[in-house]
Amino acid sequence: MHESLPSFAAHLSGERRTLLTVVIPTLNEADRLPDCLASVAWASEIIVVDAGSADETVTVARKAGALVISMRGGTIGEQKNAGIAAASTRWILSIDADERVTPALRASIEEAVRTPTAEAYRLHLRNHYLGAVYMRGSWGRDRHVRLYPSTCRWSAHQVHEKLEGVGTVQDLSGFLEHESYRDLSHQLRKAVTYAEWGAADLQTTNRRITVATLVGRPLWRFLKTYLLQGMWRDGTRGFVFCAVHAWACFSKYAVLWDQQRQRALGLPLERAVGEPPQVPAAPSRAAAPVTVPSAASVSSAA
Repeated sequence: MHESLPSFAAHLSGERRTLLTVVIPTLNEADRLPDCLASVAWASEIIVVDAGSADETVTVARKAGALVISMRGGTIGEQKNAGIAAASTRWILSIDADERVTPALRASIEEAVRTPTAEAYRLHLRNHYLGAVYMRGSWGRDRHVRLYPSTCRWSAHQVHEKLEGVGTVQDLSGFLEHESYRDLSHQLRKAVTYAEWGAADLQTTNRRITVATLVGRPLWRFLKTYLLQGMWRDGTRGFVFCAVHAWACFSKYAVLWDQQRQRALGLPLERAVGEPPQVPAAPSRAAAPVTVPSAASVSSAA
């Protein structure tokens, strides 16, 4: 499949490009990156910031004509900042490899870049989960600032990094399609990763984890999404969605409790707090490892 992937430069032959830099942080996304790149092929510049993928992510990005920055060991926010620093345009569009820009959103972005009426713009994510679109509760209202000037930077939090230096913000029409999980097993693996990242972010709060924390917070998350946000209307899929999210919440606080326990006993942690765990490559697209330099380096398409 990747062999026939055209570069976005070739795709745009004869077509006017939008003066915009798309920044995409990646780690083992060879199976999902092609569709993401194709959805932003109209941009004048695409920068993929890779965290050390063991699959064909880097090869796919280069073959599509994207600029690739290798950056191991940083947070997702730091990956995005590296891409912004390398950008050659005023406007930045930040998306993930599991997201796709729809034609309607593209039109809104191009209009905003051509005649801006705000300092930054929010995009509406249309979230997909196990074969269905989920527009209930917080997932239905899921909007994030993703189009912004290159003067902005992201926080270095492991989870839910925030864009800093944002001025006036407006919403754009059109959807950013988002399929966060390949399947249920991928969601469970990702939940463990984010539990460890979330626990690392919470270390600075000195929050004491008790049984009440471990029971109350996951229970509230389940009840809020399942009952108050109406996920019960989606049958078994809705129940699974809420149960896994509650389990992910429990896992985060359980990991934090365990780290606090180890510190109290003077035991060394398996991994330094803040060091991101590696997300395994998608099993359906096994590929020979790509050697990526450990120092940050920039390379363009051959």
